[in-house]
Amino acid sequence: MARKSGLGKGLDALIPGSGEPSALPESGILHIPVDSILPNPRQPRTRFRPEELAELAESIRAHGVIQPLVVKAAEEGNNYVLIAGERRWQAARQAGLADVPAILREASDQDLLELALIENVQRADLSPLETAEAYRHLAEEFRLSHEQIAARVGKSRVSVTNTLGLLEMAEEVQQSLTDEEITEGHARALKGLSHAAQAAALHTVLNLGLNVRQTEELARKLKGQRPPKAKKKPALAPEIRALQERLRDGLGTRVTLTHGDKGGTIVVHYYSDEELNALIERMVGEG
Repeated sequence: MARKSGLGKGLDALIPGSGEPSALPESGILHIPVDSILPNPRQPRTRFRPEELAELAESIRAHGVIQPLVVKAAEEGNNYVLIAGERRWQAARQAGLADVPAILREASDQDLLELALIENVQRADLSPLETAEAYRHLAEEFRLSHEQIAARVGKSRVSVTNTLGLLEMAEEVQQSLTDEEITEGHARALKGLSHAAQAAALHTVLNLGLNVRQTEELARKLKGQRPPKAKKKPALAPEIRALQERLRDGLGTRVTLTHGDKGGTIVVHYYSDEELNALIERMVGEG
């Protein structure tokens, strides 16, 4: 099969008019038995939420399968292999449908992985580790560079590289990420630590409920890095400090004076509506 460029454009490149099911030509849609469809062996998604499948199955019972599945002919028998539409297929089976609408396409093993990955990534269906595993298959089995993977799935090269880095994390961190106890941001914050330190830090993160920024600070401490020092404000010149005190005494509230070569600002602080009214009377008078 001649490879098409621009897979990163998404499912529209695979399913013409996928955003408008009614625009699909009827001649391009097959109605095939649900039981004759085989799962995509390259499907990167390994976990499907039962409650989400149940909701989709209920919708399919009421309205049918709105967007056709995409399949290719299996090498043996009268079966078909899924390219895209795993959730719809599973939900259709759960809903008790005998057949489903599908579009027949040709696809290589690489296409099976790329297109399933694109479908899931675009719909935010994959966990970070499932995405990382799919990227790894593209990189190792099909010799794609990070730039090529990024172009196919519509992500930046840095995003692809960072996601692949999750596969190098300690097993405890990966499991916690899979169980959704931490986010991808938490995992990345721990990346520079040894696996033993990652496991120890993870324990602290979970026990204390640290957010990503707090986790980054914890990782810095474990690396022996000091937090960046806050810049000290330049000391006020004696004459400026004296002016601030005169204004404070005259107005009866805190005043901040900033002076430069070409002018400056005076900030007068108040802490209630009554203080504001009193300040206005002092500065501009009544009426």
